[in-house]
Amino acid sequence: MHFDAHALQGQAHLFMPKHLQALMDKAQGATNSGVSDAPEGVARRTFLKVSAASGFALGAFPLVAGAQGNAAAPAGLKPFEQPSAFVRIDADGTVTVTINRLDFGQGVQTGLPMILAEELDADWSKVRSVHGDASAAYADPMMGMHLTGGSNSIKNSYTQYRELGARTRAMLVSAAAAQWGVDASALRTSNGFVVGPGGKKLGYGELAEVAMQQPVPEKAVLKDPQQFRLIGKPTGRLDAQAKSSGQQDYGIDVRLPGMLTAVVARPPVFGARVKALDDSAAKAIQGVKAVLRVPTDRGGEGVAIVADGYWPAKQGRDALKVEWDTSAVTKPDTTALLAQYRELAAKPGNVAMQADMAPLAGAAHKISAEFVFPYLAHAPMEPLNCTVKLDGDKAELWMGTQMPGLDAMAAAKTLGLQPQNVKVHTQMAGGGFGRRAIPTSDYVVEACGVAKAARTAGLSAPVRTLWSREDDIQGGYYRPMHVHRAEIGLDAQGKILAWDHTIVGQSITKGSPFEAFMLKNGIDATAIEGMKEPYDVPMKLSVHHPDVNVPVLWWRSVGSTHTAYVMETLIDEAARASKQDPVAYRMALMGDKHPRHKAALQLAVAQSGYGKKKLAAGRAWGVAVHESFSSVVAYVVEASVKDGTPRLHRITAGVHCNLVVNPKSVEAQVQGAALMGLGMCLPGAAITLKDGVVEQSNFGDYAVPRITDMPQVTVHIVPSADPPTGMGEPGLPPLAPAFANAIAQITGKTPRELPFKLA
Repeated sequence: MHFDAHALQGQAHLFMPKHLQALMDKAQGATNSGVSDAPEGVARRTFLKVSAASGFALGAFPLVAGAQGNAAAPAGLKPFEQPSAFVRIDADGTVTVTINRLDFGQGVQTGLPMILAEELDADWSKVRSVHGDASAAYADPMMGMHLTGGSNSIKNSYTQYRELGARTRAMLVSAAAAQWGVDASALRTSNGFVVGPGGKKLGYGELAEVAMQQPVPEKAVLKDPQQFRLIGKPTGRLDAQAKSSGQQDYGIDVRLPGMLTAVVARPPVFGARVKALDDSAAKAIQGVKAVLRVPTDRGGEGVAIVADGYWPAKQGRDALKVEWDTSAVTKPDTTALLAQYRELAAKPGNVAMQADMAPLAGAAHKISAEFVFPYLAHAPMEPLNCTVKLDGDKAELWMGTQMPGLDAMAAAKTLGLQPQNVKVHTQMAGGGFGRRAIPTSDYVVEACGVAKAARTAGLSAPVRTLWSREDDIQGGYYRPMHVHRAEIGLDAQGKILAWDHTIVGQSITKGSPFEAFMLKNGIDATAIEGMKEPYDVPMKLSVHHPDVNVPVLWWRSVGSTHTAYVMETLIDEAARASKQDPVAYRMALMGDKHPRHKAALQLAVAQSGYGKKKLAAGRAWGVAVHESFSSVVAYVVEASVKDGTPRLHRITAGVHCNLVVNPKSVEAQVQGAALMGLGMCLPGAAITLKDGVVEQSNFGDYAVPRITDMPQVTVHIVPSADPPTGMGEPGLPPLAPAFANAIAQITGKTPRELPFKLA
């Protein structure tokens, strides 16, 4: 990776789509009593109803923090602005920073502490991090809800963590000034010490107890960015040693005294119920404690086997004889769905964009295209899990969750408890890509239902509900299947005269708490994000959202997983149709309104050697650029096709994410997202259903990229002093179209379906 650190001198990371982010950015943040002003265009009464239903409201959760003392905070400071909730300093000077996000591989347990430690002037070698919980302090300060998603962690908490560090530093200085009897202005800080006149020092550990009793400054005085010594510096992850040595614990590793383990036999068709059950063989297995009929997601019913370990629980499930009642639910079939979607794509839908399509008829060149995108599973390395401990009118939950506040409220409702009596212990998670941020809280609600049923059956121990890999892949909440249809007219010089486009796919937000402000005029904003942008083209865009009995959800980069592919392959095809260089064609279409796109693309082009370097025989260039979650990633790739099999050899990335906190994390996120984007192209990377049953079950029949698929990746970052934007997702969308464009250069035909089918 290449990064110009000097450019920082003198200058100041699923799932959440940018349309929701734009709405939420208009909110003024959360207050102690709940949510601030509603986004524009949303009635306050409606917004508050949505907020309460979705877990936005903060008032239900008391401020529970690892407070060190009881410093007096100004009345104007919100919970997420108070150092006591985020900083603990031990006597030996160790600084523990609480992060307000789930870390599931993206590195926020390093990035957020870096920001705070920068302003604190902490000794980085003594900085540690822990997860927060569902307390008010740990809500996203911009969105007023507990959320890890939308690549918002650094973007939304950058200023927050700077101010937390600055306030803590001021309190340490105040404590030292009182001890020495000098004015605070005569003191400075350096690497974990307050330095006084004559060079005398007091370590942060020596001052911590008294410092945290000091009044919390209402105004945080921030560093001049020229003084940054951590922000912008490539920094190793705080969890690297634990993960590389196998010592890192995840939610699946939770162990509590007397804990039991449950697995659930879920209906083969979503929402089906138990018709008849013979559990005699299951109960006979040593270690099985109970066999319980329990509610499952979407109104379904399953059978939970509770045992003293995973293996007897699994054996018990395997021994069950269940007859399922599927009479009340539809049984989707992806082959039939595709035919239905194609019919819909040929008809006008709800209009999202309008433009004059008359020029289509007389266009010199026309492009007619249909694109097919399958359902995709999230398939994180750590399958879903949730441990529940019931104690009278209280409950504790352990899991890796992207929405601890929402999940806590859903747990409270399921268990019949007051929300303040539910405590969430957020665990490190082994991936998620949006699957741990469910508006229905499906796996959490199910686990609570199992624990409740176990308690009723006389089992008082904590219960850990585990999903197997097969459960995870067949358990629903997929990236929706989509069909796109486009008709484009160009003049003789390649100018796009008219672009008529239709999208068919399920709505992600329909029926969720987000529907009120994400589904407008029958159009889900997540389905169309990334369309048209950044190109100045006359586009008519319409959308169909069929109802299908398949649970769908955001998947890393949400709508951009399909819209970027469509846009970037069609733009490339338009360039080829008019015999223009695809890079120059893009630059001209962008005009003067998209300098960040241009900078990212130019950087990738320059660093790749595009147009200058001679490629090996059989290889071709492929180019794509796309913005998602306020960051732009451009790819220039080298690919080949041999015996009908495409191969990606090299990726050069140009990234514009404004100011970079940790270049190593940006590099890692782009590499990981590129590999996941490549995974979308691999044969077998699709979820299919027949008679309502998911046909894939594990990595043997659901393809994910492996180390042998990984090409060489170099990441180059455009220097910027502007506030950071997100990097958890933007590296994914442009990879597949860049690869496809290289294939088209070789074969003369753009792949129109993912995964690639070249035969």
